[in-house]
Amino acid sequence: MAIPTPIPTRVFSGFGTITPEPHFTCIAIKFSSTSTPFPFGFSPNKLQLRPLLNTTRNFCAVATGVQEVLPTPLTSTSPPPSMVDGATRLYISYTCPYAQRVWITRNCKGLQDKIQLVPIDLKDRPSWYKDKVYPPNKVPALEHKNEVRGESLDLIKYIDSHFEGPSLSPSSGPAMEFAEELLSYTDTFYKTVVSSFKGDDVTEACTAFDYIETVLSKYDDGPFFLGQFSLVDIAYAPFIERFQLFLMDVKNYDIGFGRPNLAAWMEAMNNIDGYKITRSNPKELVESYKRRFLANI
Repeated sequence: MAIPTPIPTRVFSGFGTITPEPHFTCIAIKFSSTSTPFPFGFSPNKLQLRPLLNTTRNFCAVATGVQEVLPTPLTSTSPPPSMVDGATRLYISYTCPYAQRVWITRNCKGLQDKIQLVPIDLKDRPSWYKDKVYPPNKVPALEHKNEVRGESLDLIKYIDSHFEGPSLSPSSGPAMEFAEELLSYTDTFYKTVVSSFKGDDVTEACTAFDYIETVLSKYDDGPFFLGQFSLVDIAYAPFIERFQLFLMDVKNYDIGFGRPNLAAWMEAMNNIDGYKITRSNPKELVESYKRRFLANI
């Protein structure tokens, strides 16, 4: 099998600088030179996982060798894609955290050849997107079987349940209920953290991250929210990525300090290749948040 060529320079780290790598899609645990598939339900010992994370950084997502060249965002001058060819399309913005959730899900399900990425320039969006594709004029949106759906949490569940690939959700029981509880908390988490962006008091943000630290301790068979990698991790990752960068730059506040579960989670997410390719330039993310939240201070 041919060795994949390197990913274009679109690849950045949300939690630090990384080297561009081939894009992989199947979840696995990698011990030394061997890889063991990591579908939902696999339960490695957490005492074995965390030393690996802290020393060799070998916890990673590996895959079928599928690699993807990311398309250029469409603007107001771009023609629309064919609306009658029956293709499945995911409309995103490369910088939108809500769209990033769905993009990660697509990647981790191994659906690069099933779901076409259609990036939109939100600052210069084409008129046909609102008129012919998705009237709310937001991203993400999924075009599948001649229907268009929106809302990121709904879409990650839809893709997980309607497409092939490893399951990213527990099927029943307490884990499923806990997953729904955590997914429902994402909006509250976001609002609580951003309330600390203005001024010098980060008490509200501390409270939110302390809660995350606590819930990450519930399952001891892996570093993720449900122990094993799931949609819950995907739902939180784009926002924690941005919060970690912004709070460190503006407040000199390290969200992982004194929170070993959160630190281990961020390190584990850093090695999920289906996530890594979705990350934006850290400096651009920080500057974007400064313009959004600090412009009038």
